[in-house]
Amino acid sequence: MGFYDNTILPHLINLACSNKQTRRQRQKVVPLAEGDVLEIGFGSGLNLPYYDPAKVSRIFGLEPSPGMRRKAASALEASPHKVDWIDLPGEAIPLPDDSVDTVLVTYSLCTIPDARTALEGMRRVLKPGGRMIFCEHGRAPDSDVLRWQNRLNPAWRALAGGCNMNRDIPALIESAGFRIKSDQRDYIPGVRMLCYNYWGFAVAAG
Repeated sequence: MGFYDNTILPHLINLACSNKQTRRQRQKVVPLAEGDVLEIGFGSGLNLPYYDPAKVSRIFGLEPSPGMRRKAASALEASPHKVDWIDLPGEAIPLPDDSVDTVLVTYSLCTIPDARTALEGMRRVLKPGGRMIFCEHGRAPDSDVLRWQNRLNPAWRALAGGCNMNRDIPALIESAGFRIKSDQRDYIPGVRMLCYNYWGFAVAAG
């Protein structure tokens, strides 16, 4: 990683992902996590305040960016949860099959280069009956917004660490062998191209 990706970008991502609206979205989904949890794209630890200590026994934090792991230090110090770091990309989850009760992914599927492979890995490590909980931004339903998403996505992806503003999140999740059981979606306040959100949870299909 270069200076921009390792030093400047973590601060920009942390700033963008910690605003009031995204905090409200995190509050809707993170408390649903239980048991042994694998968080994909742990980042700077923005989800830590919303885990329920009475329900969560262990957290694995997958985060490939050294800069983001450094940014997480203060959140970890203030949290009752101990996090076991996995410094690998989302496509390379090293945990055994059927090993976690919950996979949590918030505002990360937009950035993982091969998101389908990552999702297949998430399904593999989930125990039978486990849930993949998600909150993501992505493809807008309105043609005028989507047109601008498609037009600006290449430049945005280059500036924003690989983030894509136009991914079809539900289709991506289902293509990896999940069945979405709770599917909520809406614009949250902000720039509409970046603020169409999907949130809910999915289980392994079949």
